[in-house]
Amino acid sequence: MSESLATDLARKIGQVRFSDFPIATIHKAKLHILDTLGAALAGSTSPETSAVIHGLGLGRDTGDTPVWGTGLMLNSRTASFVNGVSAHAFELDDSGGCDHSGAVVLPTVLAALTDVGAPVDGARFLESILIGYEVGRRVLEASGGYEAHNGLGWHSTGTCGVFGAAAAAGVLLGLDTPQLTSALGLACSYAGGTWAFIQDGSQAKKLHAGRAAEGGLIAAKLARASLTGPAALFDAQCWGGFFSTFARHTGDAGLLVSDFGQNWRLNRCSIKPYATCRGTHSAIDAIGLVLGREELMPEDVAAIEVRMSAFQIGMCGGKSVSSRADAQMSLPYALAARLQYGQVTLAELVETARMHPQIAHWLSFIRTEADPDMSDDAEPVIAVTTGDGRRFVEMVEQPLGSPANPMADEAVIAKFTGLASGVVGLERSDAIRDFVLNLERQPAVHCLSALLRHPSPAIPMSGAKA
Repeated sequence: MSESLATDLARKIGQVRFSDFPIATIHKAKLHILDTLGAALAGSTSPETSAVIHGLGLGRDTGDTPVWGTGLMLNSRTASFVNGVSAHAFELDDSGGCDHSGAVVLPTVLAALTDVGAPVDGARFLESILIGYEVGRRVLEASGGYEAHNGLGWHSTGTCGVFGAAAAAGVLLGLDTPQLTSALGLACSYAGGTWAFIQDGSQAKKLHAGRAAEGGLIAAKLARASLTGPAALFDAQCWGGFFSTFARHTGDAGLLVSDFGQNWRLNRCSIKPYATCRGTHSAIDAIGLVLGREELMPEDVAAIEVRMSAFQIGMCGGKSVSSRADAQMSLPYALAARLQYGQVTLAELVETARMHPQIAHWLSFIRTEADPDMSDDAEPVIAVTTGDGRRFVEMVEQPLGSPANPMADEAVIAKFTGLASGVVGLERSDAIRDFVLNLERQPAVHCLSALLRHPSPAIPMSGAKA
């Protein structure tokens, strides 16, 4: 009997050593870790995290794993869930992996530290993170890619991310090939999450990263305890397997393992400069380019036409700003905020900013159109018409934050400091920064978890409306 794809993948993971990762990849991994922690600390004040903590009755210590940005200590599986929700709550976390790999993998790995039972050095920690990014993305690629898989209605952060979480936790927990195969098989039972939230701006999307983190950790822990999972789950002809169920006729299962270790998938991930869906970022950059190059003021703009792929217009072409989630998934709102406020940060997502009368004015100037000839992954094309009749067309192929147009290290660090210091204070945020940027030299990573706790025992509460 031939080896299953899951076993092949598990064996390849087990052969990876920290020295296999290029220095540039390790450096990028540290920036993604820092960025995710900043997004999560800010997200710990979100209405979504507050609802999770209080709705599930998590207001008292029940374990030894910190809930970031709070004084709470919970069991590892619950902490991974809450921290995953926080990391994705404000839509500031990275993209381009499973999609939101950082918000899945990092909460899993930091929670798993309490289950290891021995010190974990920075090199092993980084290796587990990189493997988590690798597996989550490879599952998505084998499913046909982002547009094909998400186009079926699945949210890949939840459906594919859970396998990255299981692999990352498995590496940290020291699972052997049969155990890691089972962990991947068991993770399939936790794969889920759809795009139904896009219809009404609900907050359900924010749960997907947390559920994937929790499910992956549970799968790895159960596999370590000898519970077996289906080894054939990734095989193309497996009835009830992942690809035959979640990616019918859209994928190539062989991509799960082909050229493993040749091009680490974290290298293709983006760090967000804006607090909105990644699909809006090219348009934000494009309007900025037009205004700057043509020396225009926002009040010079009389109309904006946006030509988008059918996939993109379905994902972020709406104009509803009734909730933060709605606005974050709205390209027209991203343009309106850029025109009105000159930036698109968390401050532009609060209710008072969204409901400013001038925002409705700008939205009335913006028209989106689906172009059937554009590929699903094409960036939008914007056409700006001025009051005196001039017309300028722009398309940004590589928006700021993408691998081909990365944010400067200083900008990523400044983003982290701005997000984290408001929750844990500047002194502690600086300590987190210094620790993460020197991760590969850290003899033990457990103390990072302590730095992520809120300095006071009180749980920060958000008064902001979504």
